[in-house]
Amino acid sequence: MKRQNQSSVVEFILLGFSNFPELQEQLLGVFLAVYLVTLMGNAIIIVIISLEQSLHVPMYLFLQNLSVVDVSFSAVIMPEMLVVLTREKTSISFMSCFAQMYFILFFGGTECFLLGTMAYDRFVAICHPLSYPMIMNKRVFMKLVMFSWISGIMVATVQTTWVFSFPFCGPNEINHLFCETPPVLELACADTFLFEIYAFTGTILIVMVPFVLILLSYIQILFAILRMPSATGRQKAFSTCASHLTSVTLFYGTASMTYLQPKSGYSPETKKLMSLAYTLLTPLLNPLIYSLRNSEMKKALMKLWRRRVDSHTF
Repeated sequence: MKRQNQSSVVEFILLGFSNFPELQEQLLGVFLAVYLVTLMGNAIIIVIISLEQSLHVPMYLFLQNLSVVDVSFSAVIMPEMLVVLTREKTSISFMSCFAQMYFILFFGGTECFLLGTMAYDRFVAICHPLSYPMIMNKRVFMKLVMFSWISGIMVATVQTTWVFSFPFCGPNEINHLFCETPPVLELACADTFLFEIYAFTGTILIVMVPFVLILLSYIQILFAILRMPSATGRQKAFSTCASHLTSVTLFYGTASMTYLQPKSGYSPETKKLMSLAYTLLTPLLNPLIYSLRNSEMKKALMKLWRRRVDSHTF
């Protein structure tokens, strides 16, 4: 490929936590457990919503899409990360690094927009309950979901192709757990100033703007909840919104710290921890937050479980 001809680097070395070999051994078991729980939790949500007709409403269909993104996000990152933790240094080919970065940005960008659409859905449901079926109809839902996925593709395509258009002619050791934009960019043998301006602007538009809009929508939701006459209704609305806001704050907060300054002054170990917060914890916590705090999800799970038990009984 032309890009490879311009670059003398044909593979990269992922260092992981090689400076702390004892820590790597301990993290391997923890990360493996997190990965399995993440896959199982999100898979359960996907299956429950697919099988239970009563959950075929925008709120839960958005959640199903979020679980698909989280499973995919974890599948792109975690297997390679587990391999990195088993060795002192792990090589990854130029094209494999390109592919991993592409899908990280694809699923990460899609999640940014999905969380925003989920906040809008809750805003309409709580602040305009009578108009909700008309505003959030099937057509609008499909447009919002398609917008989220297509936007993720656009973000990944532009940023990944730009990063790998730079020549890589010097060191090939990535002091990170996977091929993320900031640590890969540090190895480029060219002036990356324009890309850093784009990355800063893109992060503001893709991460910070949706986050601010979500916060503004939740301020409106808060006032609407406080006006509810029923204490039970207020508690249910608070529970639903608190779970979403917890996930949103964790994801947007750590992602913005990572991407607002591609060549920031954070230490490599700090950057790794920030990346783990939104790539490891968010996919793990989303199913726990939305399932354990949601009565409809728990009822649907019990209904499916009883149906399975009865089918084995007879």
